[in-house]
Amino acid sequence: MNEPLYTPLNIVFTHSDFYIFEKPAGLNFHSEDGPGLVVLAEQQTGEKLFAVHRLDKVTSGLIILARNKASAAKFTALFTKHAIDKYYLAISDAKPKKKQGWIKGGMAKSRRGMFKLLTSKVNPAITRFYSLSYKVGYRAYILKPYTGKTHQLRVALKSLSAPILGDTLYAGSTAPRTYLHAFALSFEWKSECMQFTLFPDEGDEYKILNKHQDFKAWQSPWQLDW
Repeated sequence: MNEPLYTPLNIVFTHSDFYIFEKPAGLNFHSEDGPGLVVLAEQQTGEKLFAVHRLDKVTSGLIILARNKASAAKFTALFTKHAIDKYYLAISDAKPKKKQGWIKGGMAKSRRGMFKLLTSKVNPAITRFYSLSYKVGYRAYILKPYTGKTHQLRVALKSLSAPILGDTLYAGSTAPRTYLHAFALSFEWKSECMQFTLFPDEGDEYKILNKHQDFKAWQSPWQLDW
């Protein structure tokens, strides 16, 4: 019997109500052609776990799994109220139309499982971002989504003419991985401020970014002027 592809998963934080796991890039969230993140996490912990948000298969980073139904309901309410701040790191090798600001617009299904950004502002996807040039021809982005639309950040950067490196579905250049990572979470739980960051451990471009002096300003992303 073959061993699961991703074992063990990295448990970033353990709480009596929830776990925070690191999702590897390329691992399905739900089981499809093999066990997904939730199933692997349940196998590893020996517990029934509850998904309260998700990450695309190509995206790595921080993910919350609740340990009981009551906590799952509370997290769902927090996400619905946009009371959980999420921050992502992305890299592109294309020149963007702008280097920081807002990306707003409706989203609609396109072809081949893609989505597209619309000019309409009815129920829009809303993202704010900053960027920095960390080496010639490459730019890093820190993004804060204010909504939770499918493929939102991938579509947002594509709309700037700066598709994510490795995200070939959205015309990104070929790379060993898609350079989108769920970098940080911030929320209040039972009157306690919870803040977590996890730098990606996979991807040569991320390693170069981590050594850039200007990246230090992003290491506590909730302190940026959002």
